[in-house]
Amino acid sequence: MTSSEELPFASEFMAFFDITLGMGLWGGGLFLALALFIKAQYHFKFRNDVPTRFHRQRREVAFAPGGGKPPIIVPWESVAAWVTEAQGATQYGVQRQYGLGLGFIDPETGQQHFLELPQPGLPLAMGLWESVRAYMEYEVHTREEIQAPNGLHRPGDPPYEGVHTFHNARHRLHRRHRDGEIGLLKVTMWYAWHILDLWTIPFHLAEWEIRAIQKAGRKTLPASLEEWSQPLSEAQWAKPSEALNRLSAEVRRRHAQQPNRPITAIFAEVYAEEAALSA
Repeated sequence: MTSSEELPFASEFMAFFDITLGMGLWGGGLFLALALFIKAQYHFKFRNDVPTRFHRQRREVAFAPGGGKPPIIVPWESVAAWVTEAQGATQYGVQRQYGLGLGFIDPETGQQHFLELPQPGLPLAMGLWESVRAYMEYEVHTREEIQAPNGLHRPGDPPYEGVHTFHNARHRLHRRHRDGEIGLLKVTMWYAWHILDLWTIPFHLAEWEIRAIQKAGRKTLPASLEEWSQPLSEAQWAKPSEALNRLSAEVRRRHAQQPNRPITAIFAEVYAEEAALSA
């Protein structure tokens, strides 16, 4: 038998459950609709934008401003780069934003242009610039040339993160455990974290995103940029300037003397001294 005092409580609980369920469904639906709208905006923007192109043989960079405007082609050594870091307090706590900035001057109009690429972290922003610089200066053709063979990417893997990244990480985890580099606790925590992270589902979603981008393709390049992108014969390759060779040699010399010093600090020091001499 149910007492008369339990019935009102049960009815109140069911009413509260119905209200919260309705609010949850409406809130979840609105959040999903907003997420899909943002995703669609990003997807179609990606399809229509012409990417910045780096031509190593010409030692030039082509920026596409969009809006039917012709591309802006500038010398590689005239491009300035910087990393931004911002921090602010909100009602949700302290938030930080990072980005890689690029600046150049239109050689025809003299107008300054700036680009900023948001990045998840400061090392990733610096790494993005270093990847571009390595491509332009050191003739790095593939990731395998500069990446450790036992890393998260192996020779023959696709050039993006996916399910293969997860399996490579798991194999490396077991190898490090066999070699005594890490203990059983580290292995257990790795598995616990990825179980909570839905195992390989995030990596499958990343691969789905890549396939969607590849299927969408890129906007057709302007005729002038298509012609500019063609390879040149080796006799036509542009050479680094004398100033760049001299400054690069000085950076390597100081780095050899102080290998534990951040390379960014050495770059800044050498550049500041060069600017002081030129002033």
